[in-house]
Amino acid sequence: MTKNLTIINQFIDKSIGEWKSIRSSHTLAFQEFENSTSKIYIKHINKKNKKVVEIFKNYKFSLNLECIAISINWQAISDWDDDISEGDETILIFLPKDINSGIVLRNKGYTESFISSSNYFVDEQNNLHIKTIYKSTVSEERISFLSTHVRSRFSTIRNLGNNSVIQTSHTSEIRNLASLKD
Repeated sequence: MTKNLTIINQFIDKSIGEWKSIRSSHTLAFQEFENSTSKIYIKHINKKNKKVVEIFKNYKFSLNLECIAISINWQAISDWDDDISEGDETILIFLPKDINSGIVLRNKGYTESFISSSNYFVDEQNNLHIKTIYKSTVSEERISFLSTHVRSRFSTIRNLGNNSVIQTSHTSEIRNLASLKD
């Protein structure tokens, strides 16, 4: 593992596993409030995985770059649709620029659902910050470990044109300890 991958790899290693997520989203433009619960599965994937190879091809990047690839799968239930469970998967590939920062390649975006890249950095308190500029919005997210098995995520979505805040959300994630025994 190169020095540039060490810090992000430590953060990702702490994130591997199954998490129960409780999320509160506030859509400011429409003055709407949504609560949702999810099961989130985070796992390492090999950089030779066909999904990872496809992302590298889409960005025209060399497969020889040092990277960390993860898959995030989730099943969510919203208080708006109590009986409907929605799920999806995203692939994230972390490519370091230096010891604390780099870019993240994704197969689809968080805010706008198309292939996208983000900038990341890990701050002095070991919080992961991810910023993505889309066609019409900017998404900023901070992920923090409150303890070994509790994570907190704050995100903000802004209008790219006028920088107005469109949505904020807070998520508490609790690790399923039974998943660590597999």
